Amino acid sequence: MTENPTTQSATSESHREAIPPAAFWLGWSGVLPFAALSAALLVLDETNAALAAKALVIYGAVILSFMGGAQWGIAISKRGISSALNLGSLLGISVIPALAGWVAALLPLVLSLMVLASAFLALLGFDLWTVKARLAPRWYSNLRKQLTAAVIICLGAGAIAA
Repeated sequence: MTENPTTQSATSESHREAIPPAAFWLGWSGVLPFAALSAALLVLDETNAALAAKALVIYGAVILSFMGGAQWGIAISKRGISSALNLGSLLGISVIPALAGWVAALLPLVLSLMVLASAFLALLGFDLWTVKARLAPRWYSNLRKQLTAAVIICLGAGAIAA
C-alpha cells in the first residue's frame, strides 16, 4: 500500500517539525519543579510553604534568565541577520528576561509570581517571532507553547495558593 503524495508530503513535513526528544524531555523535566513547588504551597504548613514559595520565585527567575540566554544563543548563531531587528537589538532583548526575573524576585510573593507569569508570556511572543523570522527552528514554537502554558498555570496556581 502506498501513500498518496499529499499524505507523504504532510508526513515528511511534520517529521521535520518534530520536537527533538532531548529538547522535549529536558524541557518538560524543567517544568517539574514549577509543578511540585506550586503543589507544595497547597499542602505544607505555613513555614514550609513560605520556603516553597521563595523557591518557586527563585526557580522561576532562574529559568526565565535561562530562556533569555537561549535567545542570546539564537541571536549570535545567525550570521548576517537580515531580519527586522539587528544583532544588537536581539541581544538587548535577550537580557530582558533575566532583568525581569531579578525584579520579580524582589517583589511581594503574589506580585512576583504574576510578574514571572507575564514575563514568560511575553518571552513566548518573542520566541514565536524568532521562529517566524526563521532565526529558530520550527519545532521550537511547539515546545515553547507547551512549556510556557504549563509554567504559567503553575505560577498562577502558586499565586492563588499563596
